[in-house]
Amino acid sequence: MSQPPGPAHEPAYPGTPYPGPPYPGAATPPPEYPVASAPPPQYPGGPAPQYPGTGTGTGTTTGHPPQYPGAPGPDGPGPQYPGTAAPPPYPGGGGPAPQYPGSTYPGAPGPGGPGPQYPGPQYPGAAAGSPAPPQYPGAPGAPEADPRFAGQPPQPAPAPFVPRPAVAPDDLQYRHQGSRVHVAGHQRGADATAIGQLATQIPGALVSLAVVSAFALGLFGTVVGWLVVVAWVASGALVFHRPTELRFARHALRLRPPLAEERARLEPIWREVTARAGIEANTYELMVENSDDLNAVAVAGHVVGVTTYSLNRIPSSNLAAVLAHELGHHTGGHAWAGLLGYWYSLPGRLAWAFTRGMARIALAVAGVFSAAATGLLILFMGMFVVAGFLVAWYITIPLVVAPYLLAWAGRLGELRADQQAAALGFAPEMAEVLHHFQAEEDAAKAAAAGQGKKLQEPTGLARLLSTHPDNHTRLRALEPYLQLPR
Repeated sequence: MSQPPGPAHEPAYPGTPYPGPPYPGAATPPPEYPVASAPPPQYPGGPAPQYPGTGTGTGTTTGHPPQYPGAPGPDGPGPQYPGTAAPPPYPGGGGPAPQYPGSTYPGAPGPGGPGPQYPGPQYPGAAAGSPAPPQYPGAPGAPEADPRFAGQPPQPAPAPFVPRPAVAPDDLQYRHQGSRVHVAGHQRGADATAIGQLATQIPGALVSLAVVSAFALGLFGTVVGWLVVVAWVASGALVFHRPTELRFARHALRLRPPLAEERARLEPIWREVTARAGIEANTYELMVENSDDLNAVAVAGHVVGVTTYSLNRIPSSNLAAVLAHELGHHTGGHAWAGLLGYWYSLPGRLAWAFTRGMARIALAVAGVFSAAATGLLILFMGMFVVAGFLVAWYITIPLVVAPYLLAWAGRLGELRADQQAAALGFAPEMAEVLHHFQAEEDAAKAAAAGQGKKLQEPTGLARLLSTHPDNHTRLRALEPYLQLPR
């Protein structure tokens, strides 16, 4: 059944037989649809689209189309969410829902005014206001975890790759690997160098004995004082006590036990060196010093120390030559003789250092008062020294020349240790190490010359006090061994 026509001045919608709503100011309202027994005409191609909430039957509509902001409806104006549906109120609440970041555009009105604006994290180069891409769990700057990884701990960022330093090549010829080792009859001895070191230290040891006796008897009396003196004399045996040696090496020389990977490189080389010498490898304790210098040390009676540079940066054959050199110090008695002489001369050295300090203080105090007082003090000290030379010349003269004799014995011990390494078949490798030392010295001189400086050459007196001969002297001493086949 069709709808009766309305007033003639009311235009109809184009293409439809139904009149449109009256214009503002129209006198008569639009006619209502009567209850029809037949359905209204259908849109071309099928039924009319239904808005959410509208009826789906053939009768009158039961819902309303969505209202635009500010448009009147059957229940009043609709919510003011531009382009979005109204969020439901909180349970039990009658007011509008709060505005969350991102729910409104900047400056957009809402039920309670414009909501707070929280700009999301922007990636470099992203446009302002654009949403951030999703972040993986544990990534820095992620606003929230991905629900797919809920309950899993955040994954830490991978550590940066640090390449390990390259290990020097293993070019050592292992002659005794897996074979029976011949053990020498004498594991340790005392050559002429060791005996010379002990003889040179005798005057200093006598002075030390006098100093210790004077202090012990003066402080503790006769009985306890002599016990202290005897204990000091017997303390030299600790040089051969391995636990005491290890404590001395750790605390005094800053040596440490090798790590597992350091021991894996060091022990096969050491076993080859000791096998060639006929020495049991377990007789000595291997230790490591954190240093960037090519060096090694023989300590007391059982400790061989090597630097990390020597362990990791030079070939195995050169490292074997360095270890063979230190083994020569041990088998020749240089290490224990030097430490024993130093220990027994230490009280005398301390007393001499204290005397010189007091003499400097006395001269400084005398200089404050007058030059005459300073002159008298110098004269008194000179007379005391002359009297010592005249009365106890057998002690004072050796004390004066002892440093030069000890330095000479040290240079002789270095040459003997080089010969020990060469006798074990490491003469070419020992020569390479010495050439390395000389190259370092030449590089230091060239660097100083490039800066307009000049390295000060050691004087004649300094050479006499040096415990190591120069590199050219050591190379000349190795020449007879370099001519022999390996």
